[in-house]
Amino acid sequence: MQKVNRMSLKFISISENEQFARSCIQAFCLPLNPTVSELSDVKTAVSEAVTNCIVHAYPGREGIVSLSAETKNGEIHITVSDEGNGIEDVNKAVEPFFTTKPEEERSGMGFTVMKAFMDKVNVESKVGKGTVVEMYKSFSSYPEKYSESDAFFEDEGKTPSNECDCEPARGENA
Repeated sequence: MQKVNRMSLKFISISENEQFARSCIQAFCLPLNPTVSELSDVKTAVSEAVTNCIVHAYPGREGIVSLSAETKNGEIHITVSDEGNGIEDVNKAVEPFFTTKPEEERSGMGFTVMKAFMDKVNVESKVGKGTVVEMYKSFSSYPEKYSESDAFFEDEGKTPSNECDCEPARGENA
């Protein structure tokens, strides 16, 4: 049996809302019975994605950040998006330590953290239009068994030109 739940939020791109997003996604995950570690992973990844929107999508101004999530059979699919500046080179942006703001002492580890804590991360962006970050996580403690065909992790066969499918290297997220 497929059990599906969905949620969607929009909020202003101010730093106080990063904690709000973490709290909302935590509450949304709880019916899936995640371990403390799994819940921490999801909250951290969402925090990084929202912080990227606040810092990079709307520098010096406010904009809207969207957070949506869907749960299905012990998995969560999270989307964090903005309509801000966009990313010129997604492949370069997802490299560890890459930052466009070294003067602000940014570490350039946001996407690396997301990749380490989630099972799959996909980033799509268009300059001047915004960025969409999709993240997926399976919860090992979900009590119901389901078939592989019910999973989110199905190849949809689409590969836009400015997209990066990012998956953690073996051993990073064991």
